[in-house]
Amino acid sequence: MKKNKELEAIKKEFTAYKEMYVPDGLTTEEQLKMYSTMVLIRKFEESVKPLWMANKVHGYYHPYITLEAIGVGIISHLRLADYIGSTHRGHGHVIAKGGDVNRMMAELFGKDEGYNRGRGGSMHIADMSVGMLGATGIVGAAVAPAVGSALRSWIKRTDDVTVVFFGDGGANAGSISESMNMAAAWKLPVVFVCENNQWAIATDIARVTGEHDLYKRGIGFGIPSYQVDGFNIYDMWETSKKAIERARAGEGPTFIEAKTLRLLGHHATDDNWYRDMTVVEKYWQIEPIKRMADFMLENDIITEEQLRKIEEEAIKKVEAAIEYADTQCSEPSLDSFYDFVYTDGEIIE
Repeated sequence: MKKNKELEAIKKEFTAYKEMYVPDGLTTEEQLKMYSTMVLIRKFEESVKPLWMANKVHGYYHPYITLEAIGVGIISHLRLADYIGSTHRGHGHVIAKGGDVNRMMAELFGKDEGYNRGRGGSMHIADMSVGMLGATGIVGAAVAPAVGSALRSWIKRTDDVTVVFFGDGGANAGSISESMNMAAAWKLPVVFVCENNQWAIATDIARVTGEHDLYKRGIGFGIPSYQVDGFNIYDMWETSKKAIERARAGEGPTFIEAKTLRLLGHHATDDNWYRDMTVVEKYWQIEPIKRMADFMLENDIITEEQLRKIEEEAIKKVEAAIEYADTQCSEPSLDSFYDFVYTDGEIIE
């Protein structure tokens, strides 16, 4: 009974909370695929911190844990030919777009077989073969290039769509407003997704943003804008479907504020000294993987045995990726120290 009262309290205080239901057109097969992808992202992310602490993974690590429904919900609508722009917290985006977890892990290990030949690390993974334009450690920096990607699709008269992710902290970057205005004026096929986890490192959104409902910014540019329950895979899927169909039809951009709450530290060593964790801890009751699993069980969409197999399969994939990166990949040669600093063919005097 106490748990139920706690859950009802969370529903009331979390302004974006929406009850789950299966949207029209979403099949059981698609639900299971989305759930499996979310679990794979979670297991990948859970494996990284111990590896980072063991000095196997180099550079900073920003987990996508509890944000899985956002990336998976929207990217599940995309085709291989579509594009995504990412953030410093981009592992989930790469996996959802079909990235290779072996190459991802090799990149985190700094190995030559990694996505960026071991030069980029966690925050800079790119894979043009699946339309991953790249992650970036510069806050909000992916948005303008993503609008450029959408402009390219518009010029070539294709129906490709670009989705770009940024956080609540990045939302205050001036280039994002400029990019949204351009996309709205030219009706470019881009979807702006603000992953509002309410904390820009140690800064509460209330301290730096006058209007806390960030989706309202899109309305000012004449862009259809929505606030979505970022813990709810079904709400994310349904809203994203409309946005991507609109972009693909040549009707212009959409702004989606996926409201959530970061339940872990900003990075691997963040101890959350700046916030009251007793407030945060209860939100694990509505984190997206648990919530979707509970819903599917209650509605006879999945069985306990299927849930167990999905988790086991995800763990095997991650363990295989770690084995590949740790024992089968090679360190970049010192002879290649200056490679990739300049583009091919550039003359250095």
